[in-house]
Amino acid sequence: MTGRIRYGATVMEPWRNGRKEVFRMEMTAKVIRDFKDKISKGPVLGPFCKTLDPSFIEILGYSGFDFCILDMEHGPAASSNLSDLIRACNVTGILPVVRVPEISEQAIGKALDLGAGAVQIPQITNALQAKKAIELARFYPKGERGVCRFVRAAHYSAMPREEYFESSNEILVTLQIEGVEAIHNLEEIMEVEGIDIIFIGPYDLSQSLGVPGQIDHPKVLEYMNAIVDMGMRRNIQIGTFVDTRQGMNKWIAQGVRYVSYSVDVGIFMDACKELVGDFEAAKN
Repeated sequence: MTGRIRYGATVMEPWRNGRKEVFRMEMTAKVIRDFKDKISKGPVLGPFCKTLDPSFIEILGYSGFDFCILDMEHGPAASSNLSDLIRACNVTGILPVVRVPEISEQAIGKALDLGAGAVQIPQITNALQAKKAIELARFYPKGERGVCRFVRAAHYSAMPREEYFESSNEILVTLQIEGVEAIHNLEEIMEVEGIDIIFIGPYDLSQSLGVPGQIDHPKVLEYMNAIVDMGMRRNIQIGTFVDTRQGMNKWIAQGVRYVSYSVDVGIFMDACKELVGDFEAAKN
């Protein structure tokens, strides 16, 4: 029995273990491999997600997005509902990224135990924080993540332990750079081993620079361009948040690969407003 969806999100292959037939499900692991390959060749696209409805997450995958960021920092997602949102990602092969609220063993470990394919960690300001975040996201020898095999990510202990530990260390770690202090420490941060993506938070950065919300202000653009240039020199992928098509096009042209376009509720709001506007124009 074999079932396949885009990116091989759900792969069910029967194999024999004594007299028992076991269905081994390879979901997030293949999505991670495919995602890494795709971002190495060009930009990838995904929104932040505030909704708690798994159907909306499935729609993102069916629409062709590469990833979605399940937001536990500024969104309502919690451990109690996060697993269903990740399952919805698995159904359509979209990479489940979880933005955790803080650098802590509990926040990072729980997201990964539930099956996140990547963690996105906010407010990194120095190399020590960067190193700690990576250590909490990976098992030995790459880190010191807390160990429990009886979790969803290990198929509740059905996955062989060696495979679980090895595949878990392939998850992606994204570190958010959002303020002047982080930029002053950027070279040291980028020297930390194990960073997959540096993500620029333009709105927090604008506030740190004294121009809150002005993400196209020359000072903000100067710092953002400097981060992109440094990342490209060090072969570290750079990501950022955009909420306009113009911003998306601009930063892709600048070399940004990890493009977070808006938020699911904002995308829905824009589509609704556009429809109502077209309806009102048609009446006249």
